[in-house]
Amino acid sequence: MRTIKNILIIPVVFAFAACSLDYEPMAAYSDLTEGLQTDSGYVILKDKDAVLNQRQVLYDRLRDAGQEPGYLDMLLLSESHSDNAYAGSPGLETTPFEVNSIEGSNSNLKRDWNYYMGNVSAANRLIQGIDELNDPTLTDTERKQYRAEGQIFRALTYFDMVRIWGRVPLITVVGKDITADNIAEVYPAYFPAQTEEIEVYQQIEKDLLEAEKYAPDNNNSNKTLFTKSVARALLAKIYAEKPLRDYTKVIEYADKVTTDGFSLVNNFSDLFGVVLADPTQPAGANNFAVGAKGLNTSESILEIQYPSGNWATWMFGRSLDDYNFWFTWAKWITPSRDLVAAFDAAGDTKRKKESIVYYACEWSIYYPKDNYAFMYKTRSKFNCVFKIRYADILLLKAEALIQTGKLDQATPIINQIRSRAGLGALPASVTTNKESLLNAYLNERRLELAFEGQRWFDLCRLDKVEDVMNSVFAKDEGRPAQKYLYDTFSYKLPIPQDIIDQNPNLEQNPGY
Repeated sequence: MRTIKNILIIPVVFAFAACSLDYEPMAAYSDLTEGLQTDSGYVILKDKDAVLNQRQVLYDRLRDAGQEPGYLDMLLLSESHSDNAYAGSPGLETTPFEVNSIEGSNSNLKRDWNYYMGNVSAANRLIQGIDELNDPTLTDTERKQYRAEGQIFRALTYFDMVRIWGRVPLITVVGKDITADNIAEVYPAYFPAQTEEIEVYQQIEKDLLEAEKYAPDNNNSNKTLFTKSVARALLAKIYAEKPLRDYTKVIEYADKVTTDGFSLVNNFSDLFGVVLADPTQPAGANNFAVGAKGLNTSESILEIQYPSGNWATWMFGRSLDDYNFWFTWAKWITPSRDLVAAFDAAGDTKRKKESIVYYACEWSIYYPKDNYAFMYKTRSKFNCVFKIRYADILLLKAEALIQTGKLDQATPIINQIRSRAGLGALPASVTTNKESLLNAYLNERRLELAFEGQRWFDLCRLDKVEDVMNSVFAKDEGRPAQKYLYDTFSYKLPIPQDIIDQNPNLEQNPGY
């Protein structure tokens, strides 16, 4: 008999298998991954092969199921719920993000919750399964490494969850089968209550600090792995967040990532560009993409690659590998006029060109159909998805330096990012004033990391949601009318109502 957490992730896994272009059947539970009943009790993972299969489940979930809830929905939240983008394809599930009318009934939130909880369950199976496994063919080094990878995946999952919802159930064990004798003991595992944010962050921190010791080293030829560098980059990110904030540690772990050998690529277009059949001609119906430039670059800390093709690209615009493929309906994550204006005000033509593209199309929801704006960073099936890249971590170090009053040390970092974009150094009138430099820094992150799932969380972390979002509707003529004002309750999203209905121990977030 499976625990409820294991049962719940089965429909999640199969629901997205239909969308995946590279789905591995072993990502589903089977006799190899399920474990077995013994005289002494239930064994989560029965042997080394089961460990390796369960480890692969984590990577498969990040890659395949992650395209929709882990990537599309994250961009809807971070870009369309901020000032960077419109929803793109208006609908009951998308429009609320751009007009601030999200409710617990939103089905996108439900699928996201189930996806993340499925990730937690899969990670727990690997971690606890290794802890309880007695198989001499699994070496101590392997045991520690695979466990560390599971901890990084669990930390990555909970980091997204706690930033989206705040208080969430913190589950770190695989629940037991329910019997008449143990129902009181096991019940909380089936219907867990929420845990305070600080405790969730502390568990993330614990997982990452342990994983840093035993995870594999950075592999310059394979940036898809949960490595020591991924753990260090995530530590830099979590220490920048409330309520765990520690700027000294942000700087410490950002420096460790630098020591690991990461650096900015010289040409920003190498991160998102494609290799064309005829590199001397622009992309078009007769000059298609045959590969991507930005795989395993020096800037990539964790990326998701799609050897058989990233189907998510046609959700955003044209697929440069197949120019007219499914380009007949409105796409998601339409760049906002406010973001376009921010690029133009900065004179930032290089990053704008890599972030936004204009095509003629058959719809005119936000722009005239003969000159319509599209998100451009995922432009072919060959493009990877960056989960963490070095520019993000480098800029977080600058944020920590600004917040601790070390403006002279933060300025060169921001100027380094600007220089690659072809922009000049910030003037002294900006760099000698903390508030001015912080605003310039936030704008720099906006332009550098547009459409990479960062903007909303930047506004939340720096307490800018009300100031930015309550003013953008008046100056952005393409944005639909604002439904509700952003306030202190807006920083977290509602818990899916269906999930609350299933679990009487969950409480809805304030304001919903």
